Amino acid sequence: MPNLKDLRLRITSVKSTRKITAAMKMVAASKLKRAQEQAEAARPYAERMERMLGSLAASIGETQSAPPLLAGTDRDHTHLLVVVTSDRGLCGGFNGQVVRGARARINQLRADGKEVKILCLGRKGRDGLKRYFETIIVDTVEGLTRRHVLFEDADDLGARLAKMFEDGEFDVCTLVYNRFKSAISQEFTVQQLIPFPVMGTEEEEKDQEPKRDDALAAIYEFEPDEETILADLLPRNLGVQMYRAMLESYAGEHGARMAAMDSATRNAGDMIDRLELSYNRKRQAAITTEMIEIVSGAEAL
Repeated sequence: MPNLKDLRLRITSVKSTRKITAAMKMVAASKLKRAQEQAEAARPYAERMERMLGSLAASIGETQSAPPLLAGTDRDHTHLLVVVTSDRGLCGGFNGQVVRGARARINQLRADGKEVKILCLGRKGRDGLKRYFETIIVDTVEGLTRRHVLFEDADDLGARLAKMFEDGEFDVCTLVYNRFKSAISQEFTVQQLIPFPVMGTEEEEKDQEPKRDDALAAIYEFEPDEETILADLLPRNLGVQMYRAMLESYAGEHGARMAAMDSATRNAGDMIDRLELSYNRKRQAAITTEMIEIVSGAEAL
């Protein structure tokens, strides 16, 4: 059983911890607002670019003049997974959700006889995957979200992926990250980047037709031709999609950290209440024991 001194020290320690978690919650909340605004602002551009490229790709079909980032390598053997996580912890199950999803996808690909490589964006992704897949982690990029997300970093990563694909290091590249939904909710997302996924069949397009904008149903004439436009825009699309994923992950990280620190602060308060109750009971018991000893000694005289 802890004595009074031990309880006092523990109460002081938990109070100090509560101050830290409360401060971290406030910092995360202040960063979340800006990160959320940036993520929501990037979505329409990235989604519209992806849909426009998909429409272009569907219009040219499978031709020999199709750009390599669209046509692919005619193989489906080597898969590169780009796993986006944070560099820091203390954000609940945010990183664990991405790691679990990536691990499940890697195991599924391996079961299908595929070769898998991993590129980690964020230290926590590497730490979570290296126990089982250390030999297939090709690199880890850290510090991308230390303060704020820059498009230049995402564009450099897109160029790196294009160069790796050109050098034949992989056949399919897939992006794995958490999509921001709210301060307490993130959606695990898997997005294929290379080769660019073409729109579905005509039946699927008809099913989705009521959901489309009128502008998407218009007929366009392109100058120069579609192949030239795709050859120029597909590399740019890699940077845009990487930028969106990094912004989504950055916002989700701060939302998860804010929720985790709020829960930790409340738990620390509950623990302090229990410890103070135990301290007061033990202190009252000690006072009562001393009084009994004094009275018993006086009666003995």
